[in-house]
Amino acid sequence: MTELENEPDVARVVFGDRLDLARRFTTALAEHGEERGLIGPQELPRLWTRHILNSAVAAPLFRGRVGDVGSGAGLPGLVLAIARPDVSWVLIEPMERRTTWLLEQVDSLRLDNVEIVRSRGEEWDGAGTLDAVTARAVSALRTLIPITAPLVKDGGEVILLKGVNAQNEIEAARKQIRRFGLVDVRVEMLGEHVVDEPTRVVRARVSR
Repeated sequence: MTELENEPDVARVVFGDRLDLARRFTTALAEHGEERGLIGPQELPRLWTRHILNSAVAAPLFRGRVGDVGSGAGLPGLVLAIARPDVSWVLIEPMERRTTWLLEQVDSLRLDNVEIVRSRGEEWDGAGTLDAVTARAVSALRTLIPITAPLVKDGGEVILLKGVNAQNEIEAARKQIRRFGLVDVRVEMLGEHVVDEPTRVVRARVSR
């Protein structure tokens, strides 16, 4: 059996006094994630660095009420909710088995700042109500913008966790960027000098 990656020392820097909750969530995901179709077995040796910390370093960017589209295993939504108890999180996920998992974790960790919604992002009835929206590893930017941008208030932010091709995705999504009123679109690197592999986000403001 593949073993869970040891907790990196930097986890304490990233989570502070919320580290115990992060540990409990990570342990639960390691124990049940594969059998419940949330993560693959190859992810255990890099669960902390590639998934938990990769999500958590984005936490300082958020405020108010934030949606996570396609929350899945809770990456990044549950991790961000652990790291930022002062922010209200709406985790939007269409698959029943995944929303069941999310509800179980919210209850187990006693997270009172999280709402779970079973819905596709484009079908959720809360469009235009969020201060920001995020997503991680869902789809290409040109596909993701039409799903996420309408959920945000005018003046709110789209903050999407992306990989090494983030800038290329921006170039390929110029039509959608114009159509959905995104301005100040840029790639930001998060967690430099904190984690070994910084997190890239595509960040933009919605101006309708």
